[in-house]
This record gives sequence, structure tokens and C-alpha cells, in this order.
Amino acid sequence: MYLEPRKVTRPCYRWRPPGANRDILSCMTTSAHRVEYTYAEYLALEAASNVKHEYLDGQIYGMAGGTPQHAALAATIIGMLFSQLLGGRCRAFDSDLRVRVKQTGLATYPDVTVVCGPREHHPEDAHAVTNPTVVFEVLSPSTRNYDQGEKLDHFMKVPSLMHYVTVEPTTRRVDVWSRRTAGAAESTQAVATSGDEAALSAIGASLDVDALYDAAAEPV
Repeated sequence: MYLEPRKVTRPCYRWRPPGANRDILSCMTTSAHRVEYTYAEYLALEAASNVKHEYLDGQIYGMAGGTPQHAALAATIIGMLFSQLLGGRCRAFDSDLRVRVKQTGLATYPDVTVVCGPREHHPEDAHAVTNPTVVFEVLSPSTRNYDQGEKLDHFMKVPSLMHYVTVEPTTRRVDVWSRRTAGAAESTQAVATSGDEAALSAIGASLDVDALYDAAAEPV
């Protein structure tokens, strides 16, 4: 999960990955100093760094650490999907999976990604998949506008994407943007709250909202 782009609230740091021929300036939110980086330089940074970064339009954005509740919700989503997807064509991945939007150039790490069928990879990046079927993002105050705005727009350009899901961190609310057919230009938004199930029809699964938040809650 990333801090909202184009809003400087954290410092930048400069370093040179092994094998690189110039320093890389990485900022926690946006590039206050406009420097263009190639995707190869971004990959060199990722290979050498213990912090994940997002890449877009030649800029590298640092990843903000999530809260325990954020991590618990993401883990619970994967746990709830596991039995529903078992034996089928779809697999759920955690935030270690890099996803590249070929249509816009965005490279990012969704909190949870579901890929159905064989994984397709970007020609510049053997570790980045380009055919997500469902993307989940657990919201935070600093990422809400980005996750439900610009990032949503990026992923809606991915032909394979059928559902884009955002999960509130404290209140019991799950928003699901869905397409009727792959590659459709239009999507519909459904809101699931306490007592509801968030339907993910494209993968034959659903999330019981109360079960999700109950399982992710801090034990008493």
C-alpha cells in the first residue's frame, strides 16, 4: 500500500543499487525533484531494496508500512478465498506479487491479487504479472483517494480485471467495482456492509463482511 502520490509529506533518499550507473532518488510519496528513471533502474532498486516501491511515468514511489489491522485484513481475505478457490483455475497472492498495468505503465503491489488461468508476465519484468482478475486494496487515510481514484482508473484499463475491491480498515464496509465481461469499458459499484456478502462472481467466491472483520479483529 502506498501513500497518496503527488503530495510531498515524507523525505526522499538517494542511493545507488549494485550495478547501476547512477543514483536513484526514492520518495515516500512523490518526486519533489523531477528525475526520470527507466523501468530497468526501478527493477534494480527493487532487487537491492528491502522496501517495496511503485513505478509510474518514470517516477519511483516508496511504500508506506501498514498497520497490524491492515495486515490482518489482507491475510484474512486470502484465508477466506483459499477454500473457495481450491481446485479451480484461480489463485490468490499476497502483496509480494508485483502487478504491471501494461496499458499505463504502473507497477505496484496490491494487498491481495487473484489471477485466473496461467500467469502472464510483462516482457520487461519476468516477476510482474499483467493479467489480474481481482485486485484488493485495504484502505488507509493516506491512500483512500488514490486507491479509489487514480489506482482504480489504472486497473480498469486491464482487460482481464473483473473486480476491484477496497476494504475499509475500521468500519465494516467493502466496495466492489465489477465488470460484466472482460475488457468492458463500464463497471458497476456495489457496497457490502455488516450483514452482507461481497459477491465476486467472476471467480465464484464471496466475502462475508462480518466474518472478515471478526476474523481480523484483535483477540480479547
